[in-house]
Amino acid sequence: MPGDPRGGMYDPAQLRTFLAVAQTLSFTRAARRLGVRQSTVSQHVRRLEDATGRPLFSRDTHSVELTEDGEAMLGFASTILAAHERAAAFFTGGRPRGRLRFGASEDFVLTRLPEILESFRRDHPEVDLELTVELSGTLHEQLAAGLLDLVLAKRRGGDTHGELVWRSALTWIGAPRLRLDPDRPVPLIVYPPPGITRARALTVLEAHGRRWRVACTSASLSALIAAARAGLGVMAHTRGLIPPGLVPVPARAGLPELGEVDFVLLHGARSTGREGGAAQEAADALAAAILAAGDRLGRPAGEGWPPP
Repeated sequence: MPGDPRGGMYDPAQLRTFLAVAQTLSFTRAARRLGVRQSTVSQHVRRLEDATGRPLFSRDTHSVELTEDGEAMLGFASTILAAHERAAAFFTGGRPRGRLRFGASEDFVLTRLPEILESFRRDHPEVDLELTVELSGTLHEQLAAGLLDLVLAKRRGGDTHGELVWRSALTWIGAPRLRLDPDRPVPLIVYPPPGITRARALTVLEAHGRRWRVACTSASLSALIAAARAGLGVMAHTRGLIPPGLVPVPARAGLPELGEVDFVLLHGARSTGREGGAAQEAADALAAAILAAGDRLGRPAGEGWPPP
């Protein structure tokens, strides 16, 4: 009966649609992600709301937001879908197996990605997961060279490839007491080439006629954070992941806007043969787990972050 979960299990298709809408906050973008009509998305959400007896979204002509019950359903939906997939895999014998070479951007080392990978390994014990942590630009190169099967990284400027996982604004951050002299070059704390955030920072500064100098270069996020805490300069960073001890640079400093950055999933070239098919199946399973996490992926791992 509607509103009573004992009347039957929630439909997995409706739960996947719910997660897509929750992650994109758009029925149109959710339909595009799922490859279905917008009317189908609306129908799935309506039926799921009928099954729960609660509104899961508050929506008008301009916006879509999760209700309090919708926030609660986020965790339930992910758990139910994971259990459904494990049961289906057990009884069909179709559990992914083989080697999966996964590359993740340095940005995600101190977020909830390790929790997602831990859950994936528990649910897919037959998959040998090989993790590579690198700069986004380097991961793009390794994927193109056939050295990785799946990559989670920033999207290059002007690129449209990849499945959007998370979008965030970039901002300038530094130590709370840092003061920038407008008559001197901006001291930058940056990744080395081919870092995508580095390229964005330099391009924006040059476009606005601001002189700059490199105060610190490192491929390690922890090293860049330490340099910023020491007051060596400013760094371009994802707004939603500002580390403790650092703050956004005030607008009065006159630094130009950095715009937004997309974090996307990119699959390697499809290969033939048994081993290639196994890697693709495993990559698809991990991609589904990451997409189910949505923007929760871009949250700090918790207290004590980053490590001392």
